[in-house]
Amino acid sequence: MTLASTSGDILNYALAAFFVGTGAFLSYMLLRLGGTFARLSSFIKGSERDLLPVIVKAGGTVDRVNDQLDKLDTVTDSAVSMADSADTAVRAVSTAITTPVKKVTGLAAGISHGIAAFRARHDVGDAFDVAKEAAARREDELDEELRSAGRSSSDGAPPEA
Repeated sequence: MTLASTSGDILNYALAAFFVGTGAFLSYMLLRLGGTFARLSSFIKGSERDLLPVIVKAGGTVDRVNDQLDKLDTVTDSAVSMADSADTAVRAVSTAITTPVKKVTGLAAGISHGIAAFRARHDVGDAFDVAKEAAARREDELDEELRSAGRSSSDGAPPEA
């Protein structure tokens, strides 16, 4: 038996050693990778177990919040409706008060100007015309004063004199 080897034999032994080492290394790495996958699987199962109740509770909370928002929507609709009703009532009362006041001030201005015109010219027809014009002018002035007072009070400025 000779111990002589050829370079081809040495290359075959080296290749065999390389394959055995590579196989051992890959076996070790696959074993570690399997352990990592086992831990990952355990983590996912634990997360599922712990996270699912939280998601269910969050869904219930969102449902309750939506119910409360629906109730709040009803309340705000009622408040808007009440504000509209109050606005209508205030406008009606305002009209009911201002119309007679305008007529009375117009009548007073008409009588005053009519009497003055009758004293000056001694003509009844002319005095009636002057009285009608004065009454209409005073009603228009009062209407404009009321409108300007309403605008300036909403602006926060005092009404003009």
